[in-house]
Amino acid sequence: MSRPVRGFRPLLVPLALAAGVALAALVPMTQEDFRLSGTQMGDVPAGAMLPASDCANCHGGFAPATEPWSTWAGSLMGLAGRDPLFFAQLTTANQDVDNVGTFCLRCHVPLSYVSGSAADPSGNSLTDLDLEGVSCHFCHSLVDPAYVPGSSPPEDEAVLDALDAVPAHAANAMFVLDPSGLRRGPYADAVPLHDAIYSPFFAQAALCGTCHDVGNVAVSRQPDGTYRYNATDEAVPDEDPWTQFPLERTFTEWRLSAFAAGGVDLGGRFGGNRGAVVSNCQDCHMPTASAKGCLYGPQRDDLAVHEFAGAAAPSLDLVLAALDGDPDPPVDSALVAAGRDRAVSMLERAATLAPFEREGGLVVRVVNQTGHKLPTGHIEGRRVFVSVRFYDAADDLIAEHGHYDPVEAELDEGSTTVFEMKVGLSEDAADATGLPAGVTHHMALADTIELDNRIPPRGFANAPFEAAGAPVVGAAYADGQYWHDSVFALPPGAARAEVGLHYQSLPRHYVEALRDGNVTDTRGDELHALWTASGRGAPIAMAQVEIPVRGALFADAFESGSTHAWSSALP
Repeated sequence: MSRPVRGFRPLLVPLALAAGVALAALVPMTQEDFRLSGTQMGDVPAGAMLPASDCANCHGGFAPATEPWSTWAGSLMGLAGRDPLFFAQLTTANQDVDNVGTFCLRCHVPLSYVSGSAADPSGNSLTDLDLEGVSCHFCHSLVDPAYVPGSSPPEDEAVLDALDAVPAHAANAMFVLDPSGLRRGPYADAVPLHDAIYSPFFAQAALCGTCHDVGNVAVSRQPDGTYRYNATDEAVPDEDPWTQFPLERTFTEWRLSAFAAGGVDLGGRFGGNRGAVVSNCQDCHMPTASAKGCLYGPQRDDLAVHEFAGAAAPSLDLVLAALDGDPDPPVDSALVAAGRDRAVSMLERAATLAPFEREGGLVVRVVNQTGHKLPTGHIEGRRVFVSVRFYDAADDLIAEHGHYDPVEAELDEGSTTVFEMKVGLSEDAADATGLPAGVTHHMALADTIELDNRIPPRGFANAPFEAAGAPVVGAAYADGQYWHDSVFALPPGAARAEVGLHYQSLPRHYVEALRDGNVTDTRGDELHALWTASGRGAPIAMAQVEIPVRGALFADAFESGSTHAWSSALP
């Protein structure tokens, strides 16, 4: 039985229908345009996937800080079906492209492919089980599409043979589920109270790549490197995400990094008990601890904690705001708050600041400590920016770059460096949609990369990143460079500088674009209300450093007409 998500996703009657007006999407597409290999609706029988509450009976209730159920329940993985930001994005995407919502639901609420409710691209038909997001039984029923004789579970072979098409790429939620619901896990010595088998797939980054490499399957790269919309009512011409317009390239960024090529010694920054060297996704996002994975199981020194911490703190703030005052909340707010703390901790370890003075300027070096671009993930709204405050000997503020006004929720972008990706519409796309060419918030329609100055990971090289649809645009990074230098002219009389690095994924302009662009339901207004109630997307401090400086004799050390200049060049 479907129902609204209490507090923040009521079942909505589209405004256009209430007014008796049918609004067509800007681009007409069919379910066929978004059909992909792997498990299809109807392949897994109803009842094969159990609710997370069943898993909690043994995998929760005994150690909230480390047990699988509690850590998952407070993560955005466990809340993917209750994320107000996603549902606002879903509405605007459906307004732009018919049936694209079915593609979006595939990642965020994958059990909708078991229930069949993904056939309704609006998300209004989701069941209680669907709303559990990327759930326990879903992940632990995943089958590695790349069958390896002698390594993969023998049971996987029959599952793969039964598919119409086996995915050849870890991307676009082209998942394969065991239709019997037989669970799999990373421990060969596990003896659970239910049927389960060992699968090495759970220690491989490709499992994460299933949903963390996303291309717009309706927009394909042309021989000249540009992107164009596909013909309609036809299957995607190539399921390789590198041939599709990039919406997220996190797994690809990792694949092309030094982390994937043997690992990087980060001195214990990530990984928990795993040691100094981290390599794959699980090493950082599922750090190990000395703990029990099951109430009845053994104590392990290598238990992968299911925290899935990333940069999701702002989205978890929205969820917490939605839960506030709910007399019967569907989620424990204490678990969500703990998940938010883990996300903030991850952000605080994702980069380091190394400022130094040179030739009348303050060079702010931002070093990317992650295994992918900084920032990474779903690119809409996400940004990292530098702030600098100069003080004189009397400790008076005399100059500032990257000022953020919390009252207006506005950043002075022009005075500092902002790391972000912006997408846009080509002239062809503008002609097809009637929208203006250039930078756009219509992500489902985008076919150009207008800017991508995000900081690459260790092992970066321009040619392979460009070939993979993850190029640098509007900046310059040398092969091997995983840091960025921003240069700020020293104002006269400066004695010290406070340097900060900040993360933001819900800036005002983005949330207002989702609110104002929503014309078919109230999800945009609901998002805006929760954004307002949860601090208006205030930036999260990632790093702070103070440095003494020698005040310059002139304000424009670079003769550029500005007291701020930036460069990615090596010192």
